[in-house]
Amino acid sequence: MYNKNFRGDVCSHSHSFFLDNFVRRLIQNPKRIIGEYIQKGDTIIDIGCGPGYFTIDMAELTGETGKVIAVDLQKEMLDKVGKKAAAKNLTERIHLHQCGQNRIGLAPETKADFILAFYMVHETPDQVAFLEQVKKLLSPGGRFLLVEPIFHVSKGQFKNILTFAIKIGFKQVDMPRGKGGRSVLLSV
Repeated sequence: MYNKNFRGDVCSHSHSFFLDNFVRRLIQNPKRIIGEYIQKGDTIIDIGCGPGYFTIDMAELTGETGKVIAVDLQKEMLDKVGKKAAAKNLTERIHLHQCGQNRIGLAPETKADFILAFYMVHETPDQVAFLEQVKKLLSPGGRFLLVEPIFHVSKGQFKNILTFAIKIGFKQVDMPRGKGGRSVLLSV
């Protein structure tokens, strides 16, 4: 199930149907999970976007004046996002970015009002380095929703991720429930 081209447990593009389907939408409705954090005109980064499960809804929520940067390691995942964006006439709002294994790689001047890392921080080879990169991309007052799966990430592991985030300068805003896993809302 995992893509052996990358270190860690990166879900392969060949299994992306598990990540975006009708059943998942019943259990983890994207607009319910992220809707309260997105305003019209926002710049949003969807890190580890996969086949665009959250990306498309983000683009609809941010409206014509907003933009969503869909970031993934796998070109094939980004291709799927691009096809979905075209089908929904959202290509002008969605920018596709292929990151490296160790670097998000967006331009330093990129600043986001909202960043989502859903079920992917546990897949990064260096969580502290990843969180430092996310922090640099967040606008002052912007929010970062980090959600990890309870079936992969224990309470202790999640606490360690949160500890790393606080040590590098994130502020804990909330520990929201009902987001589909172990969740924390952070800001800078």
